[in-house]
Parts: sequence; structure tokens; C-alpha cells
Amino acid sequence: MKIKYIAYALIILGFGAFIFYRISENKSEQQDSKDKGGGKGKSMRVTGIVVTPQTFDNNLSLSGSIEANEQVEIRSEVSGIVESINFTEGSNVTKGQLLFKVNDIELRAQLGQAKTKENLAAENERRANLLLKKEAISQEEYDISRADFQSAKAQTQLISAQIAKTSVRAPFSGKIGLRSISAGTYITPTVLVAKLVNTGKLKITFSIPEKYATQVKTNSNLSFTVSGSETKYLAKVYAIEPGVDVATRTLQIRAIADNKEGKLLPGTFADVELPLDIIKDAIVVPTEAIVPIQNGKKVFISENGKAKEVKVETATRTDASILVLSGLKAGDTLLTSGVMTLKNETPVKVAIAKKL
Repeated sequence: MKIKYIAYALIILGFGAFIFYRISENKSEQQDSKDKGGGKGKSMRVTGIVVTPQTFDNNLSLSGSIEANEQVEIRSEVSGIVESINFTEGSNVTKGQLLFKVNDIELRAQLGQAKTKENLAAENERRANLLLKKEAISQEEYDISRADFQSAKAQTQLISAQIAKTSVRAPFSGKIGLRSISAGTYITPTVLVAKLVNTGKLKITFSIPEKYATQVKTNSNLSFTVSGSETKYLAKVYAIEPGVDVATRTLQIRAIADNKEGKLLPGTFADVELPLDIIKDAIVVPTEAIVPIQNGKKVFISENGKAKEVKVETATRTDASILVLSGLKAGDTLLTSGVMTLKNETPVKVAIAKKL
């Protein structure tokens, strides 16, 4: 009987010890949580800066495409056998230079026939004019002979124009590309012979958001780089689209750059740096201070020892900073660390960092 009571006593003592252990563990976890800043009323350590107005060189970083100043596909306007090719692939050609010749023997035969008819019609018109002056024929008969002469003359001019088209010449000076024909090829107007590009100057086409449309003017200077090179090239804005694209809400701009050394190639991408108006007394903050939200962006400032959420409107962004148009003012203490975990009214202890 005594053994039974002893067993009951041991069970009760063991259960009590387990309860005591759990209570002690809970208190320990709560204390650890407080020590880490999670306890109510414990200030969160953050860094911040005092917002100070400064002069801001407002530059837009954009992507553009490089295009040839002039570019054309060389084709023949008439069909026929290619008689000769007068250019070397990849070489420079001058305006008016003969590129290739299409055989025109049949057209020249037609021209001779047309000239014979023209001469006969001219003689008939001359005789009819003499007879008209003598009132030997009617005005109608003379008009018919004159119409025949004008028709024969037009036919001669038409064939001469077709013969001229058999000699294909460069419409402007530039570099000609790879050819797709050989001498003896039967060519038609659908056959692409080669491409001719003028790369002495290049066009850079890019688009800017509509809110910057009033800040860009013709003759504005800009700089750009291309992939694989750190060299900065200069260009000048020479044309601006007269309206904003309603689909993208952007304004298309075109600049021109010298390419005398031929280092730039049409079709490549350009990283454009477009200077805008210089802003005095601008509010510029580190990019890590900005928190994206559904309807825009926000930051946290320190006010009376607590974090305060402030919505801001931003503009130009660089690698390290961003221009704030509204929401912040000079003298505000902007929080720059821990902003993704901060909540409104969170107690904070701010360590002021070096100003921008």
C-alpha cells in the first residue's frame, strides 16, 4: 500500500516539474525576444540622413538605337541579264558611281525603231502644217498628224528612260555591302542586289517619358556609349516628333553624331545620357530609402522618436540616388536602413550618417 502512495507522489512531482520547466522556457523566450528589439516599447536601431537641398544635374539615362544617316536597298528597275558589276563588296562608293549594268540590246533596238517612227511622224506633221496654211487640209487632219508626232516622240522618250534604268548608279556616297548577284544573273526588280549605307554620320533614335517633353529642345547636346566600349560619343538633337505616342506615353527624339572613324555600326544599341534642366534646391535621397507601394512610393522619416510613413513623388533615378519632387522637405530625418521592415509609429533610434 505504501509503495502505491509513493508511486502516486512521484508521478505528481514529475508532472509539476514539467509544468515548471515549460513556464521557465516561455519566460526565457520572451526575454530573448525583448533583447532582440521585438519587445513592445523597444526602439529599433536604424540609420538616417538629414535631408538637405542641393543642386542636381538632371540627366536621363535611356536606351536608343543607332541607324545609318542614309540607307537604301539597291535593286534594278528593269528585268534583264546583268552585263557587268562595277563595285567591290564592302567598299566605299561615290554618288552617281555606276554599280552594275543590265544588258539593254533589245531596248536599244526598240529605241531605233521608235526614232524612225518619230522622224516619220515629224515629217508628216511638217507637211500637214504647210498644207493647213494653204487651206488644203482641215484643222482636224493637221491635229491628227501632230498627235501622231507627239505620241511617237513620247514613245522614244519612254524607251530612252528604260535604257537609262539599265545603268544602276549610287544615289549617295557611302559603303556598299555584300552583293547577291553575279555577272550573267537574270535580275528582276524583286531581287536585292546589295545595301548601301552612309555611315559618315549616324542617327540615334530614342524615346523619353512625356513629363520631360518640354525640357528637350533641338540642338541640345547629349552623350552615348555602345556595348563593349567605354568611349563616350557626342550627338546633337536635330528632330523631335511633334506628338506624344498615346500607347507608350513617350516622345520620340532623334539625334545625329559624327562617325568619321567608322567605329560605330548601324543597328547597335546606344546607352544615351540626356542632360535636362539643372535643378537648384533639389531633394535627392539614396535609392535604398525608397519603398515601392501599390500606388507609388514611400519613405520613412523620424518624428518624435518614431518612424513616420510619407508618400513621395519621384523623378530621375541614378545608380545611387533619386530625385524627390514632393513629400519631403529640408530638415527631415530620412531613414535609410531597415525600411522594408519598418511600420508606421515604430519607435526608432537613429544614427545620423554622412549627408549626400
